[in-house]
Amino acid sequence: MATKKTEAKTELERIYVIPLLKEWSKVPRYKRAKKAIRAIREFIVRHMKIRDRDLNKVRINKYVNEEIWFRGIKKPPHKIKVKAIKEGDIVRVELVDFKDKLKFKKAREERIIKTSEERKKEKLARKAAEEAAKPEEVKEEKKGEKSEAEIKEEKEKAKAGEEAATKITELQHKEQKHKAIEKIKQPKHQFRKALEK
Repeated sequence: MATKKTEAKTELERIYVIPLLKEWSKVPRYKRAKKAIRAIREFIVRHMKIRDRDLNKVRINKYVNEEIWFRGIKKPPHKIKVKAIKEGDIVRVELVDFKDKLKFKKAREERIIKTSEERKKEKLARKAAEEAAKPEEVKEEKKGEKSEAEIKEEKEKAKAGEEAATKITELQHKEQKHKAIEKIKQPKHQFRKALEK
């Protein structure tokens, strides 16, 4: 029975028409859209009964933000219709009436999300099919430990690789040394030209 009470407290939905003109007309033109966003936060905090009037507990949806900033920083809308959903201490604010441009944008993003989820499912299905197609003997070999001969071969390969790397670095050092000696043997005017290159 306690869970029902907590569920009732977490889910609270309300639709508001928030007047913005009175708030953003108090500030200079270049700060109007920012003030409109802050006015939405303040309105929601006041009407959704958030403790301590903490503005950080209000999460504004990106479509609400785009609606405010659509005409630029100097001309936000006079009012906006939003839906506020309270979940615990946090309140999410979503746009109710979408304009045509935002409708298309939202539909496109939903399509992208669906296709990415479908691709992930397809990859998982492919991996499962590949694992099922492999013979069981190969799986057992991978699970088992390596034989002593394989371990010796790996050590020999590692040693050979280290030796080859040291030989290569020694040869490079010799080449650099010979080039430096040749530059010193050149007359001064040629040495200067070589340095300029």
